[in-house]
Formats: sequence, C-alpha cells, structure tokens
Amino acid sequence: MKVKYPINFHKGLTFFIVLGLMFFYHNFTIGAWVYLALHGTYGFLWLLKDRIFPDRQWEQEIPNLMGIIGFFVLGLYWVAPFILISSGTVPPLPLVAAAISLNIVGVFLHFASDAQKYYTLKYKTGLITEGFFARCRNTNYLGEVLIYLAFAMLAQHWLPFLILGLFIAMVFVPNMLKKDQSLSRYPEFEEYKESSGLLFPKLFISRNLNKEETTA
Repeated sequence: MKVKYPINFHKGLTFFIVLGLMFFYHNFTIGAWVYLALHGTYGFLWLLKDRIFPDRQWEQEIPNLMGIIGFFVLGLYWVAPFILISSGTVPPLPLVAAAISLNIVGVFLHFASDAQKYYTLKYKTGLITEGFFARCRNTNYLGEVLIYLAFAMLAQHWLPFLILGLFIAMVFVPNMLKKDQSLSRYPEFEEYKESSGLLFPKLFISRNLNKEETTA
C-alpha cells in the first residue's frame, strides 16, 4: 500500500472517533466541541489537501504490515481527545482561545507552505528559497507542530505533549535532516542554510548576510 493510505484513513476517522468519545462519555462541554471542530476539521482538510496538492513522499509504496503498524502509531494522536473527554475537564476560556489561535496559525503555515512547495516543484526543480521557505526550511512541519501543540493544550495533560515530542524526535526531525541531505546537492544550499532555520525561522540574519555580500 502507499504511505498515504493509513495516514488518510486516520485523518478522516478522527472526527468520528472524537464524536464517538463525546457520546460514550456524555461529554458535550465547550472543550469537547472545540476539540472536535479543530481536530476533526483538520482531518478533513488534510484529505482535501491530498486531492489538490498531494505530498510526493506519501506516494511511496510500503508493506501492508508496516502500513497497519503506522496506523496504530498515529492512533497515539487520539490520546489527547480521550484524556480531555473522558476526564470531563473543561479547559478555561483563555486556554481555549489560545489553542484556537495556535491551531489557525499552524494550519495556515502547514497547508500554505505545502501548496507553495507543490506548485513550485510542479513547474521547476531546485531549491525553494522564497515565500514560506525564505527563513525556515520546514515551515510545513512547524505548522504541524503548532497544530498538535494546540490539541495537547486542550487536553491539559502531560502525555499528549510527550507523544508530540516523540513524533518530533522520531519522525519530524529525521525527515527534516533527510531533506537537508537531499538539498545539499545544490551548490547554493550552504548559503540558504545559513539564512534559514531547520524548524524555526531565522528572523535576524538578513543584515549580516547583506553586509557579507557587500564586502565580497
């Protein structure tokens, strides 16, 4: 199967998993509804994104067993709604507002940068060093981190933060380093690397670079 099959199945199922938890635990508080809206909508938007501008890395073929294992590993992301809904905890409104804002920023960065990457590479190959990737080499991963950070905040428990940390360390960072290794074949990569961050954008580097260019 393709890598994207278990991922898409997980994303599309999330809305129904969260809604099922709400009915099972009879929890229809604002925290549960907000979580359903944020995570459920994100899952549906992911499926829409896969139809409009799919990511090539998810098109790779993998053994069926690996795909099944991958689906259950992704199921760790459902720990946050389980904790939130089963505990009956109602997050304070300022926290809800902060989580919504963080989620919106994350979705924007994630999807918009993926769209830029897809349509740029569709018409030309090479480094993408402008727009969302001018100061950050992995804006899409940064957006995804913010999205799941918002979900963890709503759960108000340490475990979702730990799970997110594990995904960052074991999936996101290796993929980012692998991407850097692939991009290193371009002669201009080293200069681009100096002016951009791996995950977080470098915001205060342009003046120094301009001085070096002027001196040269």
